[in-house]
Amino acid sequence: MFSNDEVVWVTGSSTGIGRAAAIGFAEEGCRVVVHYYSSEDEAREVAGKVEDAGGEALLVKGDVSDAGDVKRMVGEVEDRYGRLDVLVNNAGSLIERRTLEKMTEDLWDRVMAVNLKSVYLCSQAVLPMMKSQGRGRIVNVTSVAARNGGGPGSAAYATAKGGVSTLTRAMAKELIADGILVNGIAPGVITTPFHDRFTPPEVRERIAQGIPIGREGRPEETVGAMLFLASAAADYIVGEIIEVNGGQLMD
Repeated sequence: MFSNDEVVWVTGSSTGIGRAAAIGFAEEGCRVVVHYYSSEDEAREVAGKVEDAGGEALLVKGDVSDAGDVKRMVGEVEDRYGRLDVLVNNAGSLIERRTLEKMTEDLWDRVMAVNLKSVYLCSQAVLPMMKSQGRGRIVNVTSVAARNGGGPGSAAYATAKGGVSTLTRAMAKELIADGILVNGIAPGVITTPFHDRFTPPEVRERIAQGIPIGREGRPEETVGAMLFLASAAADYIVGEIIEVNGGQLMD
């Protein structure tokens, strides 16, 4: 599906969906840029898994909501490989559940920065490399929350992910002329540290009962859609968002 020299950067790849994506691309023979901000031990473990799977790993650390950090990380990728074929904008966090009534401006801005601003910054920063190659793929990870408004206390997160979905379509229109295809996936409830941290077990059980497939998804079950969108099999797909939610929300 991929050539052995292709380079893939997965943001937020130390845990959860990003971890599964990094390993999944490595299993296809890609060279994978493993990114983390604070979870260094976990990121190093993922880098080891990437190499065990037959890929090559480059570890980068930085805040994807900080333009300086993003520029530096992209510089490290360019210095090492001189190219970037696929960017997976996966980094994100609910940060904290808070009702709109109790929301603070600072928390709102933090949620927007890590979930939405990061997609803009990382995508913009890789454009020179992709444009010079005449091709590239960007896969944005949004969420079912972008369409259903999210669970209790996640208004800011759902709004940010709605922005990611809209930005995906805007980027797709703008960048297609440069041979850069932009699409996205929208996971539903996936068994990750995200929900371990932010969603009580009883709430997760109630949500799972309402999913037609009858359970939460596994991180690995989101990877197939990413691999597809990043591959030649999706050459005529532009600005689409694939729902990966076990039937929780259907078009």
